[in-house]
Amino acid sequence: MAQILAPSVQWQTRLTKSSIKASPLTSKMWSSLVVKQSKKGAVKSSTKFRVLAVNSSDGTINRVEQLLNLDVTPYTDKIIAEYIWIGGTGIDVRSKSRTISKPVEHPSELPKWNYDGSSTGQAPGEDSEVILYPQAIFKDPFRGGNNILVICDTYTPAGEPIPTNKRYKAAQVFSDPKVVAEVPWYGIEQEYTLLQTNVKWPLGWPVGGYPGPQGPYYCAAGADKSFGRDISDAHYKACLYAGINISGTNGEVMPGQWEFQVGPSVGIEAGDHIWCARYLLERITEQAGVVLTLDPKPIEGDWNGAGCHTNYSTLSMREEGGFDVIKKAILNLSLRHKEHISAYGEGNERRLTGKHETASIDQFSWGVANRGCSIRVGRDTEKEGKGYLEDRRPASNMDPYVVTALLAETTLLWEPTLEAEALAAQKLALKV
Repeated sequence: MAQILAPSVQWQTRLTKSSIKASPLTSKMWSSLVVKQSKKGAVKSSTKFRVLAVNSSDGTINRVEQLLNLDVTPYTDKIIAEYIWIGGTGIDVRSKSRTISKPVEHPSELPKWNYDGSSTGQAPGEDSEVILYPQAIFKDPFRGGNNILVICDTYTPAGEPIPTNKRYKAAQVFSDPKVVAEVPWYGIEQEYTLLQTNVKWPLGWPVGGYPGPQGPYYCAAGADKSFGRDISDAHYKACLYAGINISGTNGEVMPGQWEFQVGPSVGIEAGDHIWCARYLLERITEQAGVVLTLDPKPIEGDWNGAGCHTNYSTLSMREEGGFDVIKKAILNLSLRHKEHISAYGEGNERRLTGKHETASIDQFSWGVANRGCSIRVGRDTEKEGKGYLEDRRPASNMDPYVVTALLAETTLLWEPTLEAEALAAQKLALKV
């Protein structure tokens, strides 16, 4: 992200009454993503989806489409809540739907639910029940109306967080008085790659072959340089509709690769918003017939990997004299480099090679305006003497709950020994 601004006032753990009356997204947003019907007999309404099918001559497709996009608000107070959770791999998103008797504004108004954890790799078959606790709600851009998406975390029937529930520990970190007082802001840059469905090769690439070398594709326009823009734009609008604090998007260096930014977000909100944004992206690529991957190095060779750069600041960093606080944070981060790397995503060693705008995975470094470092500080921050830092180490498949909480823990709660601090400061040429 270019800079961190003030976070949105509307935190999406709650929906305001005015927000849930927003109009659903229209068909124009989706029309170029999926197979279009013939103009003859087309539904003249504000539909959002087209149904993919081979034969629509009997009108069945039109009827299904009408039902998919039917606004039930005038006929019932009931709404559909899509409960979303993280599966057993720690990166897959799962969801299922239930009827709620009336519109809600806060997750505390929603019931807990359960699912078969043995089918997601999160529980044994003989004791498979996992309980879903609603934690944040967003408007549903797919169903429209008062319908909602619900970000949940996962527990045993006894109320213990299961191992893949990373939100639980993050919430503990963000509720610590020291962390609360520092109001940590996060701006997360989520990179992703779009793949052709059957061959699992990047979108726009010749099957089994390669496009021209990197250079023309970053933030580019044109049919020979930009592949997947409709998906990126559809996702952008879906996030805005849902209430996700998305702040921008752009095409990336490798063709078929894109990025969206979420933030500034405060504390646990950052993880909730990234996970919901990822869910929306999975649904949109599903609708478009394209495969989404968060692999940090989807194509070997002279091609950029995919990261999830995390911009971070505290109240003390944003105030006068904040650059000294940033340097102290960098020092702490250097001393826990291995702990952070181990938590920053699977397969990151294939990405953090010291090439393609990355630092070596084995060596911590920092610099001003240097995208080849572990931690980058912007020119504006150096000039103004306050601001934020960018941690460029997280992989695209990182868990935002883990990364955001670990940054807060290392910089606000963890204290190194004076000897270790002095040695690290000397090594990094940091005066703190």
